[in-house]
Amino acid sequence: MAKSGIFEGDAGMVAKAMELKRELQKLVKAIVEEDDINLGAIDRAQQMFCALKELKVKKSLSSSKVHPHHHDTVSEEIPEEFKCPLSKELMRDPVIVASGQTYDRLFIQKWLKAGNRTCPQTQQVLSHTNLTPNSLIREMILLWCKNHGIELPEPVQYSDEDVLTEVDRGHFLSLLRKMSTTLSAQKEAAKELRQLTRKMPSFRALFGESLDAIPQLLSPLSQCKSRSDVHLDLQEDLITTLLNLSIHDNNKKLVAETPIVLPLLMDALRSGTIETRSNAAATLFTLSALDSNKALIGKSDALKPLIDLLDEGHPLALKDVASAIFNLCIIHENKSRAVRDGAVRVILKKIMNGMHVDELLSILAMLSTNQKAIEEMGEIGAVPCLLRIIRETSCARNKENSIAILYTICVGDRSKWKEMRLEESTYGTISQLAQNGTSRAKRKASGILDRLNRAINCTHTA
Repeated sequence: MAKSGIFEGDAGMVAKAMELKRELQKLVKAIVEEDDINLGAIDRAQQMFCALKELKVKKSLSSSKVHPHHHDTVSEEIPEEFKCPLSKELMRDPVIVASGQTYDRLFIQKWLKAGNRTCPQTQQVLSHTNLTPNSLIREMILLWCKNHGIELPEPVQYSDEDVLTEVDRGHFLSLLRKMSTTLSAQKEAAKELRQLTRKMPSFRALFGESLDAIPQLLSPLSQCKSRSDVHLDLQEDLITTLLNLSIHDNNKKLVAETPIVLPLLMDALRSGTIETRSNAAATLFTLSALDSNKALIGKSDALKPLIDLLDEGHPLALKDVASAIFNLCIIHENKSRAVRDGAVRVILKKIMNGMHVDELLSILAMLSTNQKAIEEMGEIGAVPCLLRIIRETSCARNKENSIAILYTICVGDRSKWKEMRLEESTYGTISQLAQNGTSRAKRKASGILDRLNRAINCTHTA
């Protein structure tokens, strides 16, 4: 029987490792064999890799007992993976956020309650705020504490939802009523609702208790007859409040399906302050965590103002806009809409200028399953740009996305073979990737080389 390497000698760990490896093998096969990008499979594969790494650490800990009286060196000995990235302390209740990173529950809840909507480590916008217990890491921490003679304190209980009193509910309703009064009262109420929904999850949840709450909130904007009637500071507070509401998972469907929401978000994308426009894009990204919302947002023609905002290139808005476009284009019908609305030209221009290359290449790879997108890429100089990226970047993911796009171009447009042959004869770019790239990159690079070689052979035969 094959040995399990680092897990040899511990039947429980061997079984768990083999199970993780089998699952990982299935996921990797699904990822490399699909031309489209399976985000769910990628996320699960990352979790499998992390779990295998954690098993390795657990094995190391169990084989190296430390004398229980060495309390004076404990703080120096704590493994980095056992420390919360926020508190820099040993985690009591490790949990996983939407980005796949692990934090101590108490500290990540404080982070989220303060209104932050990104992962502290990766800066990735979180598509939801669910926290999943990381049982494996907790077991490993408990074992480490036992080996060091330390008693791990019980996790601090922290309520995700604040308890609201009737006074709080009454105040909430009074703030909504102010939205139909004077401009100064509207501005005052909007600013307070923005702060309350940023800091208190319970106030976000209140909006889900009444179908009238969101229309009341947005009534100052929906009643404006033209864009010139909109007060930009009031619009910014209301759109940001809408973003805060959308973070609450139970609100996502309600917010997207409220008829006035998507038209007002599109208006905000086109003609607000840059913070309003960025937050409108972030709201669309957050809402698009639900597949039903992706379709709804696409049908509302929200991709066009997102692409226009991307084209403007304001640094504050770029990441939120790119995230929203990527998420929306996961479903097929939105890819066609994005191509129709000029996404290919805008994205390629940004990539050529070196702006947010990682995120935008991922979108371009997703769009490359669309024939019209491939034709457009060929027309506006994608081939030399993508070959240059493969040649110059050290990022394996960017190389993979670039060669995947080039393969689709190669299959659909023989007129680009000459450029690829010249690149290969001059730099050996494609053959190097066929030898040293990721599994998917190797497969795509080999496919291109095979087509180019067959074309040369046919020419010689003729």
